[in-house]
Amino acid sequence: MPDGFACKSCGANDFTKETDILDVWFDSGSSSIAVLENRGNLRWPADVYIEGGDQFRGWFNSSLMVGLAVHDRAPYDAVLCHGWTLDAQGKAMHKSLGNAVSPDEIIPKLGAEVLRLWCASSDYMEDMRCSDEILQRVTDGYRKLRNTARFALGNLDGFDPARDSVAEAEMLEIDRWALSELDAVIETVRAAYQAYEFHTVYHTLYDFCTVTLSARYFDIVKDRLYTFAPRNPARRAAQSALFRIADALARMLAPILVFTADEIWENLPGSEERQGSVHLTLLPEASGRYADLRFPFALLFRARDIILGKLEEARNSKLIGSALEAHVIISGGTLTYRTLSTAKDDLRYLFIVSQVDIILAETDEEEFMSVEIRRADGAKCERCWNYSTRVGESSRYPTVCERCVEALEEIEKGL
Repeated sequence: MPDGFACKSCGANDFTKETDILDVWFDSGSSSIAVLENRGNLRWPADVYIEGGDQFRGWFNSSLMVGLAVHDRAPYDAVLCHGWTLDAQGKAMHKSLGNAVSPDEIIPKLGAEVLRLWCASSDYMEDMRCSDEILQRVTDGYRKLRNTARFALGNLDGFDPARDSVAEAEMLEIDRWALSELDAVIETVRAAYQAYEFHTVYHTLYDFCTVTLSARYFDIVKDRLYTFAPRNPARRAAQSALFRIADALARMLAPILVFTADEIWENLPGSEERQGSVHLTLLPEASGRYADLRFPFALLFRARDIILGKLEEARNSKLIGSALEAHVIISGGTLTYRTLSTAKDDLRYLFIVSQVDIILAETDEEEFMSVEIRRADGAKCERCWNYSTRVGESSRYPTVCERCVEALEEIEKGL
């Protein structure tokens, strides 16, 4: 003890070294009995013991022996063993080597959320590297998760879940598809948390946010969210899906990104009627509905990827400037034709073009697909930028398409 050290309670400074130690490993091995059995708010055995791999012959082992001797069972339900933290060169961090990084150095610069996310994104069963470059990648990942939540919350302005929610059966198929993908994510995340596989939680949510949502669903529903009248049922359907997604995302992120999850929760519509913190709620449960949509949409997104490539070629050749200047003609085998035909009215939103036509190809290859890009017919709508042959039909709104005329009339009526 340092010179001048005194008891904070009574001020005494005369201390005697404790000699009543049988064995350090026996003492540590019996800690579960001393701690868990003597506190009314705890229970024996522990849910999990957490330590490094060197403790298999140490604390894990001594605890097991004492538990078997006293209670005829292990004092823990599970053991979680983690690797060592390494620096950028792959050397184990030690104070003696001067390569250790303190949380006190990271948190002021990057925030506690990024440090937590680094821990969660690493497979702790292996040795884990920590460096400025790695932390910057984690920061970028955190930003993408946060931006996903921002998009959802930003487009829920004016949405009251109690008043405006649309039943799943009345949603567009793309909305139901998004919820079916959410279901799959929920199942994976719940299983990963149960198995303490936090890196699986992170990578599952990261892929969901960056690919399923940002690159696909959000990209497709922007037109509906931005151009339809505020209370239009199709727009409310998209908002209903966004609300479900944001709600579930907050709950799934809560054990890792504790501040961010609370922030999402507090900004969800209807938050005043909710429990005060997301940390007082349970993980979401999968509904089990609409899983059958995953196969047809896999084909639709395969078509979308092909079309996006063709659109890029058309831009490079100066045939079109933007995707909305395109008229897409798809020739498909029987399976392709049938699948695309079921979604024909929504394909231009799925592909983010102005016009789409589907032709049954003369081929025995069911999944055959060829794509032709032409310039869209008609004129450009000044409001939504889609091309339509019906721009100018309205004398009141001569520069917009028929869809925007309808939206503007609904807005005038307060719809």
